[in-house]
Amino acid sequence: MTTNTSLSTPVARAVGGNTSSDTETHRSAEVLKVSTRSRPSAVAGAIAGVIRDSGVAEVQSIGAGATNQAIKAVAIARSYLHDEGIDIVCTPSFIDVAIDDEERTAIRLLIERR
Repeated sequence: MTTNTSLSTPVARAVGGNTSSDTETHRSAEVLKVSTRSRPSAVAGAIAGVIRDSGVAEVQSIGAGATNQAIKAVAIARSYLHDEGIDIVCTPSFIDVAIDDEERTAIRLLIERR
């Protein structure tokens, strides 16, 4: 797993499905792209791993199905990390991403240690 530790563009990694490209971020966080076909438990494991390593993860999803999978993954990751004494918070926001030269609005979940 590669984690970006600089304050520049985050590292993007697909988690189960089609990905989009986004370079906007306010903090250094690994970007996990979630699709409708993503398994929430697999995404949760990725979130938990990134939180353990760097304390901050970013999840991006486009559409209701992908956002549903992303939210379930955050809840599962919280339970994984709770067993280790780590609590997380999730801040949702909108973000514009370019897919095939077309602007789309995605949901951005910024997940941080509390």
